[in-house]
Amino acid sequence: MSIYKCPHCGKKSFNPWTKAMTGQLNSKGRPCMECGRLCVNGKGATIFKALYCLAAFAVIIYIYIHGADNEWMFTHEAPMVIGLILSMFIVPRVVNAFFFSLAPSIRIDTKE
Repeated sequence: MSIYKCPHCGKKSFNPWTKAMTGQLNSKGRPCMECGRLCVNGKGATIFKALYCLAAFAVIIYIYIHGADNEWMFTHEAPMVIGLILSMFIVPRVVNAFFFSLAPSIRIDTKE
């Protein structure tokens, strides 16, 4: 069930799963099923991913520095860091699937 429109042809050819996997502006993108042109998530998705990863990294550094301060944080330090690292990959894709609009890919790949 495709519910998102391609920015090139305007036809609904992306579902939440394919939209989540299109990537941000710095990625190659995913071709539209109808017209075959590459689409990516827009500026908002790129900014969200950058800010989210920066905030998660700051929390990881905080946990590393202050992990030995109390008993609970010391015993749960590794699961919290692993969870934050996984969330850096999962959360932006879930948010991209539902909240940000698609944009045409502006990346130029050289063909050799």
